[in-house]
Amino acid sequence: MHYKKYSLAGPRANAYIERMDDTAAAPLKGPARIQAYLKNLPDQAGVYRMLDDKGNILYVGKAKSLKKRVSSYAKSGGHTERIARMISETSEMLFVTTASETEALLLESNLIKRLKPRYNVSYRDDKSFPNILLREDHEYPQLLKHRGAKTTKGVYFGPFASAGAVNRTLNTLQRAFLLRSCSDSVFESRTRPCLLFQIKRCSAPCTGRVDKEGYAELVREAELFLNGKSRAVQSELAKDMNAAAETLDFERAARLRDRIRAMNQIQSHQGVNPTTFADADVFAAFSQGGETCIQVFFFRAGQNWGNKPYFPKHDRELSTSEVLESFVGQFYDERPTPTLILLSEDVPNCHLIADAFSLRAERKIEISVPQRGEKREIVEMALTNAREQLLRRLAENSAQRELLEGVAELFGLENPPRRIEVYDNSHIQGTNALGAMIVAGPDGFEKGEYRKFNIKSTELTPGDDYGMMREVLSRRFARLVKESGNDDARAKWPDIALIDGGPGQLSVAQVVLEDQGIEDVLLVGISKGPDRDAGREHFYMKGREPFRLDPKNPVLYYLQRLRDEAHRFAIGSHRKKRSKAIGANPLDEIGGIGAARKRALLQHFGSARAVSGASLNDLESVEGVSATLAKKIFDFFHPGG
Repeated sequence: MHYKKYSLAGPRANAYIERMDDTAAAPLKGPARIQAYLKNLPDQAGVYRMLDDKGNILYVGKAKSLKKRVSSYAKSGGHTERIARMISETSEMLFVTTASETEALLLESNLIKRLKPRYNVSYRDDKSFPNILLREDHEYPQLLKHRGAKTTKGVYFGPFASAGAVNRTLNTLQRAFLLRSCSDSVFESRTRPCLLFQIKRCSAPCTGRVDKEGYAELVREAELFLNGKSRAVQSELAKDMNAAAETLDFERAARLRDRIRAMNQIQSHQGVNPTTFADADVFAAFSQGGETCIQVFFFRAGQNWGNKPYFPKHDRELSTSEVLESFVGQFYDERPTPTLILLSEDVPNCHLIADAFSLRAERKIEISVPQRGEKREIVEMALTNAREQLLRRLAENSAQRELLEGVAELFGLENPPRRIEVYDNSHIQGTNALGAMIVAGPDGFEKGEYRKFNIKSTELTPGDDYGMMREVLSRRFARLVKESGNDDARAKWPDIALIDGGPGQLSVAQVVLEDQGIEDVLLVGISKGPDRDAGREHFYMKGREPFRLDPKNPVLYYLQRLRDEAHRFAIGSHRKKRSKAIGANPLDEIGGIGAARKRALLQHFGSARAVSGASLNDLESVEGVSATLAKKIFDFFHPGG
């Protein structure tokens, strides 16, 4: 045997791959293959990966002792069905040694999240959570929504569970504190207050309606409020309101009253605001029917900043605590960790996870399972949300399964389809043409899998729907065939391709798949009936006469929804493309014309069309345009001249 060195996970990790000799007559697999590693494995903490004979990652695990953990897999019996199946598929293992079990846990979470092995718990990771940013790099700080790296100087408040929660809070904060939300360029160019000032959502510092001291006071109050000092701010404003009323300044008193109401509105939307802790994330897991819902609640500065449900993928044999443990470890892989994490139940490596988070955050992180008091009540509330969310999902999935079974019966499939792709085209008289693909399956619409295809062919006649469909399907399935050796690509192989169109479009699709040598994708055309009436759709399949369904058939409603969703996505994508094209300016295509010269040309001539018709002398008369550049502009619009 020999070892191949490679780098992974930083300088403190030592990684190697152990392979069988190239001269081996037949590669070992299962317990015998795993046994072959034991001779040279160290009694040291680390992370291991199990691979199948195609090199796909089956499982990622961590161990306090790699030698002891791997030896447990080499035994022939005593495993659960899941573990036994995983061992039987193992053809190779990779190992990474670490300085401690804590570091191994961090690396394990990172690899699981990145590689998404089949036998681990995994979940679809969302974009980074949004925050509210109060900028401090301007004399009149701006209040805005922020995602991504925190590179802008300012105070960040968050995370919030969703963009919707941030937007609602920002709208109310504008009414409560009247801070500007406009960009610096807009701020500098204003000569009179904008609409936000008129509807009492901004104090209009851009036009001097509030001085620096007054605006700084608004900023101070906003910071106090977002840091959990809402009662103190409201108390100050209430005193000012009463003082204004006593001096008969009722207009100022009314403005202060409206600001207090806006703050109360934020607090009412937050629901639960804890008093026994300030910053914490709450994780509550509920399992049923082989699925798990984990509700995550975010609390910062003593305020509830929203919650979000997650449905991690996992083997049905795993317990709720095992799913929760793996989920929490992956959740904070690239996210900041609060000082307190509350769980609905104990997890196997609770103290180890807390140590790992503390090591990464360089401060004390506490993980606890509260048993009584306010913390337990909040966890119970999260658990109730998780239970209700999962039961709703199971009910929806049950209905979805029945519909997919109906689709399988209708189209003659042996099993319900796992993936249905629907294709549609959109254009206006051939302009801004594009194709669209939407995806549906057991979990409903999979919007992360939607794709749009800008039509690239220059040989198509404008408005050639058949040619557009041919290009879209050719590009889509050529890529699938190219990547077919990859497990992820195979998972994205459709069972049904639903084409929005009649016999012509279906015939084009059949030719494309035949050219690619694809035989295991069912093609179905769907077209509206006479007068384009919904409910009178015709279906077209190879080897069958066109047919219709009973207008009250639920499978028909389902297929209509798929077709309509593809149409909606295609139209929406087309409108965005058209709007972008409308906003395009031919001057942008001429080298040497930047923003200043473009502005000078448009101000002088009034429009790009007028620039295109201008004479060479007229172009030279524009400030900043040299004779050479004028000739370049003239030649661009008059290539034959």
